[in-house]
Amino acid sequence: MNTNANPYYNQDTLLFSNGEFKKSSTTTTDLYGQTLHYGYGAFEGIRAYKTESGTKIFKAKEHYDRLKKSCELINIPFEYDIDKLIEKSYELLALNNLTDAYLRPIVYCDPNMSLSKPTGVNIMICAWKWGTYLGDNVLNICVSTYCRPHPKSIKIEAKVCGHYINSILATNEAKANGFDEALLLDTEDFVAEGPGANVFFEKNGELFTPQLGNILPGITRATIIELCKELDIKLHQGKYSLEQLNNADAAFYCGTAAEVIGIKSLDKKEFPLEWDNSLGKKLQIAYKNLVLEKELSSQLN
Repeated sequence: MNTNANPYYNQDTLLFSNGEFKKSSTTTTDLYGQTLHYGYGAFEGIRAYKTESGTKIFKAKEHYDRLKKSCELINIPFEYDIDKLIEKSYELLALNNLTDAYLRPIVYCDPNMSLSKPTGVNIMICAWKWGTYLGDNVLNICVSTYCRPHPKSIKIEAKVCGHYINSILATNEAKANGFDEALLLDTEDFVAEGPGANVFFEKNGELFTPQLGNILPGITRATIIELCKELDIKLHQGKYSLEQLNNADAAFYCGTAAEVIGIKSLDKKEFPLEWDNSLGKKLQIAYKNLVLEKELSSQLN
């Protein structure tokens, strides 16, 4: 690996690669890999948090289950034991002296210049200290000129490396136009999601979020849905127009990297409800307390 100006590791940082812990600075990969050339691979983003009872990886099994499912959906063999991968993830954190951290497992393919099944499969897990992906301030976002891929063109529910070219294009376009992040519609012009996060919006004291089918089924999204049940927040899942989102009282993004982050405006039109008075803020606090393993009672204060 090229270690020049890499913010994610130093020469002593370890990663887990095909059953061994190795120094990031000396680990290599083949430049003819099918994943490098065609984006044919699957990955996960996972967070670990420092709790009162020690470092805990949040929903590790759910993330590794999704990694396995993603591989199976795109015909990449997955012969790894999930419990063992979770165990190695904790070992990796300890070896790198990380408590609050982001973990990135990736399944990638051997050299293969044809558009065929993988000739071999590898797994790597790395970890680094990473703040919230979209920062801590409420966001000014815009509707992207790019849309989410059609679900008949790819496996939309799989977290596949190549899919994120769509996300990169949308994010870069938004930032070039002075916004913090993008919002993507689906191919029928219904609200879909952000480039790396699911979207929720509030109207008249109730929450709404796009249904599954044209979005990545986020694990943080599922957690927010669980929290809505616990906190007695009425939630709807369906197909929502851009007009419905524009007329919302408040909105937020959620994802493992982003956690829960409020949206201030869409295409320079501000949502009328202050973030601190929104259901999103309530859920942001609840989510943070959940990952830190605090009691539900403290979420309601």
